[in-house]
Amino acid sequence: MKLVIVESPAKAKTIAKYLGKGYVVKASFGHVRDLPKSKIGVDVENDFEPEYVTPPKAKKVVTELKASVAKAEKVYFATDEDREGEAIAWHLAKILKVDEKTAERITFDEITKSAIQHAIENPRKLNLQLVDAQQARRILDRLVGYELSPLLWNKIRRGLSAGRVQSVAVRLIVEREREIEAFKADEFWSLEASLKAKDGEFLAKLRSVDGKILDKLDIKSGTEAEKIKTDLNKAKWLVDSVEERQVGRTPLAPFTTSTLQQAASNRLGFSTKKTMMLAQRLYEGVELGEEGATGLITYMRTDSLNLANEAVIKIREFIKNDLGADYLPAEARTFKNKSRGAQEAHEAIRPTDVNLKPENVKQYLEHDAFRLYDLIWRRTVACQTADAKFKAMTVDIKADNYVFRATGSRVAFPGFLQIWGIDKTKEVILPSLTKDEILELLLLNALQHFTQPPARYSEASLVKALEEAGIGRPSTYAPTIDTVQKRGYVEKSLEDKRFRPTDIGKVVNDVLVAHFPEIVDIQFTAHMEEDLDQIADGNKKMVPLLKEFYVPFKKNLKEKAKTLNKDEITTEKTDLKCPDCGKPVILRLGRNGKFYGCSGYPDCKYTAPASEKEKSEMDTAPTGKICPDCGKDLVTKRGRFGIFLGCAGYPECKHTERIEKKVGGICPKCNVGEIVERKSKRGKYFYGCNKYPECDFVLWSKPTGEKCPTCQNLLIFGKSNTAVCSNKECDFSKEYEPKSEEE
Repeated sequence: MKLVIVESPAKAKTIAKYLGKGYVVKASFGHVRDLPKSKIGVDVENDFEPEYVTPPKAKKVVTELKASVAKAEKVYFATDEDREGEAIAWHLAKILKVDEKTAERITFDEITKSAIQHAIENPRKLNLQLVDAQQARRILDRLVGYELSPLLWNKIRRGLSAGRVQSVAVRLIVEREREIEAFKADEFWSLEASLKAKDGEFLAKLRSVDGKILDKLDIKSGTEAEKIKTDLNKAKWLVDSVEERQVGRTPLAPFTTSTLQQAASNRLGFSTKKTMMLAQRLYEGVELGEEGATGLITYMRTDSLNLANEAVIKIREFIKNDLGADYLPAEARTFKNKSRGAQEAHEAIRPTDVNLKPENVKQYLEHDAFRLYDLIWRRTVACQTADAKFKAMTVDIKADNYVFRATGSRVAFPGFLQIWGIDKTKEVILPSLTKDEILELLLLNALQHFTQPPARYSEASLVKALEEAGIGRPSTYAPTIDTVQKRGYVEKSLEDKRFRPTDIGKVVNDVLVAHFPEIVDIQFTAHMEEDLDQIADGNKKMVPLLKEFYVPFKKNLKEKAKTLNKDEITTEKTDLKCPDCGKPVILRLGRNGKFYGCSGYPDCKYTAPASEKEKSEMDTAPTGKICPDCGKDLVTKRGRFGIFLGCAGYPECKHTERIEKKVGGICPKCNVGEIVERKSKRGKYFYGCNKYPECDFVLWSKPTGEKCPTCQNLLIFGKSNTAVCSNKECDFSKEYEPKSEEE
């Protein structure tokens, strides 16, 4: 019997189908050894020797694997082909007492019959350079986390943590927020003319005055715009020039890990964590009826843009047969990765068989897994399809000394857009126009605009920023983004799905930037990633790299433990006086962010919200409600869990009520309660019935207040001003413009 060990049961099941008799495939269920949770687990005095232990949950699996190894004539380690997978294989060899020098290691980009058989026929030895690179990363992260986190506990608040990659991600979000806070909007105006030609109407925008092309901010006020309108009152409008040309558009490259995460976020609204979870399932294998467990995509942790020659040949055959010869370029496309630190070690993410169309496997996949497979399949086929061609038209219209411009385009040949989709390529078709044709002015509008601050990071744009800066690697993006949210350093808005730093996130970032610059320095962190790559390539050694980082880090850590003052970090002086006792009020950092508190605490327990606007509203706004226990007014109060209603007669009367933000009408489950906004213990907003716990109805996206016309479930806000059905089995969606607060 020959034993093959993989990480997951799903992967084991798929591989077993291809190997047949004589092979037994077992799963390790991930790591079987790791650093201990209760202590640092790294002997810094002895060349950073790690102490590995078997987690309790893995002990039963290890016992079973040892029994299987004892019966096997040969053992193959078939864990994933990245550094993490190599390290898991090495740990398995160590704990199962298989000689690491003779251990048989097999890898594959895809779980298909040919790939598995080829791997079995061509085993290799364990790559200890990859193992050292992974160990170095793990040890570095442990040293930073276990040595720096206690300092944050002592100097800021318990429960905090720091990490090489997560701290840089938080810094990016904090710095973007401060750019937004410091941004001052500039007013500018534009002019748009609605014109009528003999063949139809169209819009044109002011482009130049007296031969000078206008910059965006050149018209600074409504007065200037109105002067131009006055100048144009008696102008003669005629076509000055007409230019028509054909332009092409090439397809995007096949997916890497980061571009898949970005596209899934932008197109499907998936988090990076969800994208990787679904991609893992598609890679490891899905039951396809009589076909059994089948791997649908290649390995999903990659920064390569390469496609196997055999795959390209099949894709081109599919395009020719399914779309026609016109859609097939003369030569296969190749793509070059421009991202910093890209390894190009494996293949891009692609379907294992292009002939497995999404519609053919839809019945076997859960809704979101199908959507992700469909996205991967379309991107892969599109990347080898012919360019799209557009007919572009540019028309300049002269009105005295002013020139307006109209542009239009239409799809002449869809090319790759036939596969990738043309929903975002809106055609603007201009009427047929000729030079010197006289036009009629129907309406001239002066439009006011304001410059906008830089956008907050979404998951997609944060992944892109990290990748471009060389921070992290394909396997780190999803856990990094998940961690900074769980730690409470950043919050993701339910409305626009973008990140905002919390007060605690800002404070931790400022401490790290000021006192541990190497931890949050983008260039330093990127250089560290390059050093880890050098270890993987055999050009650097693990221990010297760790010493180079740790010695100055430890020295600085000891110094800061003595010199940093908690009060200076977590409090700020103000000019306010306590209304209860007259002592100075200070700005404190609490579990839920900043708040005003009396400097006389604990003798005086006065607190107020940090926002003066919010404080004023709380102090003066009547609630109009009466306490049901004593008949006094109910007033707005703030506690450790936020704002609530409390009796004005406190402490004699301790009656309190939750403040409910009603958002979505009657609960569809109990038909009694109303849908209200609530906040989980982890700080994430959700929407549920206000009759809880009697009714447990919950939504994680905000309802619009309308019902789906197809299935009568609630509609919820989707991406890009859309409303979608809350029922995952229903595909209904529509354009939806959210109303303003005033409306």
